[in-house]
Amino acid sequence: MFSRSAILSLGLAVLPHAFAAVFDVQVGANGLAFEPEALFANVGDQVVFHFNPKNHTVTQSAFADPCGKKEGGFDSGFMPVAANTSSELLPTYTITVNDTAPVWVYCKQAAKTAASHCGAGMVFSVNCPADGPNSFANFKSAALKIGEDLKAAAASTSEAQPSATDNTWTAAYGGYTVPPEAEPTLVTETITLDSTSIWTTTYSSYANAPAATPNSAEGSVIKVVVGASGLTFDPPRVSANPRDVIMFEFHAKNHTVTQSSFADPCRKSNETTAFDSGFMPVDASLTEGFPTWNLTVNDTAPMWAYCKQKTPASHCGAGMVFAINSNEESERNFSAFQNLAKELNGTATSTASGAGASSTDTDGALSMRIGTAGLVVIFAALATLL
Repeated sequence: MFSRSAILSLGLAVLPHAFAAVFDVQVGANGLAFEPEALFANVGDQVVFHFNPKNHTVTQSAFADPCGKKEGGFDSGFMPVAANTSSELLPTYTITVNDTAPVWVYCKQAAKTAASHCGAGMVFSVNCPADGPNSFANFKSAALKIGEDLKAAAASTSEAQPSATDNTWTAAYGGYTVPPEAEPTLVTETITLDSTSIWTTTYSSYANAPAATPNSAEGSVIKVVVGASGLTFDPPRVSANPRDVIMFEFHAKNHTVTQSSFADPCRKSNETTAFDSGFMPVDASLTEGFPTWNLTVNDTAPMWAYCKQKTPASHCGAGMVFAINSNEESERNFSAFQNLAKELNGTATSTASGAGASSTDTDGALSMRIGTAGLVVIFAALATLL
């Protein structure tokens, strides 16, 4: 369903050589890169770009503006590719070389933001000089400089450390110092999923967050196993695009996935949209058919979660926490979040002050719905499941 090929001419149209060569270029196969990054081609040769997961473009630029679309230049548009797509189904985009002038290319994903793929060095060239001022090395260096400037601008406005006159950043209780929260950059971008799905969105862009473009119309499914290997989420953190579905599979004994906040890891967030699976009791004898709970990701902002089970002891305090789209290059990374949960030891009570406090905290109770009548039975402690 993904196969697509577009033939574009570069320069003046001439008949291709009878024995024209075809060059294959992998897009995003090993991180933010074209492989190879540059090549030399004769008139009539073709360059076929193979798009790997996740979502990239092949867009023509100019040497003087590596990360900006050249007026009248070619553009593949965004090519979303779901994870684990077989090589036979990877979408392609083809250009035909019709003269020997240098052609400069970049990926326009997350353009003009700190997460710019071009700014990370995702550029390509055909027939560029091997050396001299207009070499590929200088072209890529200029793209990387653009990325450095974008990150510096984002850091100065969104991640500046508080000054001596600012309030001290502390956890919700316990007096622990925590890193300041990053301020996102507001971005308006046209999202192109396919030829029939194009829309404009305004979203908060965070440093090192995934792109705002979904992997596919349905999104990808990311499986997270809860409690199969002790008090853990496996994996403990994921990167997810909008429309992706995180499927939590619950194993013995009785756990939840509940949204919290970085500064208050072990209490449910007081945001009205905070998610909570509720308790999921699973018998230890169960070997298949484990219960699941799905969470659809709507944006790329970092989200923090924990297991709110407190019987016989706090699961969160033991480090049973989870993160979505955490910036692992910042101080607010997953390890810092987990360490804070352990330091606080999940000892918050319903009377504790600070973000996320609840006046009706029922953590530790098991709520089970029985029969069509909707009878709800509350077990304060269920030793066989805990």
